[in-house]
Amino acid sequence: MKSLVLKNKIEELPRLETFVEELGDEYALDPALCFNLNLVLEELATNVALYAFPKDEEHDFLITADKNDGNLVLHIVDDGVPFNPVEEAPEVDVTLGAEDREIGGLGIFLVQQLMDKVEYERTDDGKNVLTLVKKIA
Repeated sequence: MKSLVLKNKIEELPRLETFVEELGDEYALDPALCFNLNLVLEELATNVALYAFPKDEEHDFLITADKNDGNLVLHIVDDGVPFNPVEEAPEVDVTLGAEDREIGGLGIFLVQQLMDKVEYERTDDGKNVLTLVKKIA
């Protein structure tokens, strides 16, 4: 299993690219999949950094990746405010042009399109756990 701890600061996000490159090397992932994983993780990590915690509070959050039964399983774990992006993200009408669409929600829509499974859990100890699964074999 590989893991990465980030602070809830936008300046931390470039470290994701290195993490995904290492995943690609270790698990022999297709470069196109690595590109999509980087996009997904950057979107979700940005959301955690910007919205999960009160402003001016520094927190760490964790991203893990593991290969399991032909799947790549990613977890994003934070102790921020409860938020289930699977159910609470705004509905996106992709038939509308960008200028006619409501702001927000497109990132989560993209995540759901690029991953095979996206699940959310709020743990008893106050953690948000977002699980992402992508078939790789």
